[in-house]
Amino acid sequence: METPIHGICDSRFAAVKAAFENNFREHGDIGASVAITLDGEFVVDLWGGHLDEERTDSWQEDTLVNVWSSTKTMAAMSLLLLADRGEVDLHAPAAKYWPEFAQNGKESVEVRHFLSHTAGLSGMDEKVEGDALYDWEWMTDALAKQAPWWEPGTQSGYHALTQGHLIGEIVRRVSGQSIGNFFRQEIAEPTGADFHIGADGALDARIGNLIPPKSRVAPDSDSIAGRTFANPGVDATEPRKRAWRAAEIPAANGQGNARSIVRAQTAMANGGQAFGKTIMSEAGTKRIFEKQSEGTDLVFGMPVTFGMGYGLNSPSTPISPNSNTCFWGGYGGSSVMVDQDARLCFSYVMNKMETGLLGDPRGFGLAAAMYMSMAV
Repeated sequence: METPIHGICDSRFAAVKAAFENNFREHGDIGASVAITLDGEFVVDLWGGHLDEERTDSWQEDTLVNVWSSTKTMAAMSLLLLADRGEVDLHAPAAKYWPEFAQNGKESVEVRHFLSHTAGLSGMDEKVEGDALYDWEWMTDALAKQAPWWEPGTQSGYHALTQGHLIGEIVRRVSGQSIGNFFRQEIAEPTGADFHIGADGALDARIGNLIPPKSRVAPDSDSIAGRTFANPGVDATEPRKRAWRAAEIPAANGQGNARSIVRAQTAMANGGQAFGKTIMSEAGTKRIFEKQSEGTDLVFGMPVTFGMGYGLNSPSTPISPNSNTCFWGGYGGSSVMVDQDARLCFSYVMNKMETGLLGDPRGFGLAAAMYMSMAV
């Protein structure tokens, strides 16, 4: 049975709609959304499928789900906005803004190291138990005390859950607001992005549950990767908890859909402007492409090139025909792409999780269809 698809799709991007339909037919998608802006205007905004494996409740136009690490692009954008305003120097020691951070040999760790996963704090030494992950002060205090696991700035090691607290504490110290509030006021509300870092209970009626992956390969427990994912350890069903949704975990607990991600990130593809608002300067958006690290990531075990807060298009991760393209993805399959050369912004969000941390064939196929449409 064909899955009904709703929304709009410019005729130039018919291949994207076909790929989206194919995800339900061939890749087992249950509920999903895909959105694209070109030159700041929506050319694709599609959704379809169901909220549950039994396929009893339909995915709605305003359905939200936890997008895991696609949230990181929102945290990065928030910090880049403060840098654009001259309120944060990305090359300054983090301790300039967060004095307590200068413990245990971290005096020279720079703000940019948070953005590029090179701070050496990919996981935590102090055991994160009970509701500690939801406690901002507990998490940031523990990170401030901790010694790096490798020499900061020398190479990347994916900060799966800690990156959001590191970036968020700089935002909080500088702006006086939690990162969830800062993002909402400075980015989400001006762009009309229905995306939430810290979701009010009133949103629960619109938040769908994720369907966990069938399996996940566990890295060696003594490796940096193993230690990173073990502490804080998070089960794929954690986002069903009200406490998870209410907390601010800017590396992992954003609630959104493809449209809301694209609404927030479109400014990064269009010289800082989106939907009639100027969010930051064009120069501010280009800072993404200041390369910070490349080579084998200590957590992923594969080559990754990081700029300021986003992964960069590179020979090892060839995501686009255009040089000035950046991306990130979330555990289970969600993905975000910003192409400044083509002025494209893309996102795919779904509820059926697969095992990947950085996207999978469903999102990749949609992005490929997008570029194929542009080439015609």
